Amino acid sequence: MMIINQIILFLITKLPKSFIKIFASRYVAGESQLDAIETAKKLNKKGFSVTLDILGEHTKTVQEAKNITQEYVKLFNLIEKNNIDANISIKPTHIGLDISIEEFESNLSILLNTASNTNNFLRIDMESSLVTNQTINTTLKFQKNNKNLGTVVQAYLYRTIDDLNLLNKFNNLNLRLCKGIYKESERIAIQSRNQINTNYLKIFEKIIHLKGFVGIATHDQALIEDIYKLIHRNKIDKKQFEFQALYGVPMGGWLEKHLSNNYKTRIYIPFGPNWYDYSIRRLKENPNIVNYIFKNLFTN
Repeated sequence: MMIINQIILFLITKLPKSFIKIFASRYVAGESQLDAIETAKKLNKKGFSVTLDILGEHTKTVQEAKNITQEYVKLFNLIEKNNIDANISIKPTHIGLDISIEEFESNLSILLNTASNTNNFLRIDMESSLVTNQTINTTLKFQKNNKNLGTVVQAYLYRTIDDLNLLNKFNNLNLRLCKGIYKESERIAIQSRNQINTNYLKIFEKIIHLKGFVGIATHDQALIEDIYKLIHRNKIDKKQFEFQALYGVPMGGWLEKHLSNNYKTRIYIPFGPNWYDYSIRRLKENPNIVNYIFKNLFTN
């Protein structure tokens, strides 16, 4: 399967960009902020909350990092102006972490001030294990004075279950829980799907036990069924969690089921001019995604 995925990936990179865009449009809400805002409005009308994310990462220059930061400032203001139920998620390397910690945190401070002024919330995304420590350290540094900030934890990392204790320093856990998409060494990351799912459930239960809030971010329907069982068995308060899914990913009716159960459900909407580079880079980092994408392209 890995060889087949590599072959498909090679072929994808040789296709015209315009052709790739036809398929990418299912998963990316256009290139502009107004495209994303219109998509968010439509999803809000259906009962979904949203998270907006400008595609991109590994910014190389200070000016570019500042420009991206200002784009997010504009986005916060557009959300407020249009009265949209949406928050924002940013990648540390997109706003300067590859340049320096100081640049990253300076831009993050601007965004947190804007989030506060617009009565909104900012989530720091979790990238590869190379920046896990810094992402946690910065989150804790700013959470001390900002309740409108959270981050992400990845179920495939062995360390995550212990990181929860660190992240709960101020007794205000607010986490998105995902499996993890970056290709990581078996030394630090679980490789088996079943074992990742088992760890996901352990992490979920611990966040609930710590009285935290968790965004349940997975498209694995078997895992969602197990989470439903935990919610019912333990009578977990609906205010402690929400379900999350990527824009355009088929969920076999689960999104509607969440809403019918009065469970808050959030759609993660990526957009921006960097959609092509981002998509190709993601595929190269983890070729196994190719099979997932092709399977979903031809399902409802």
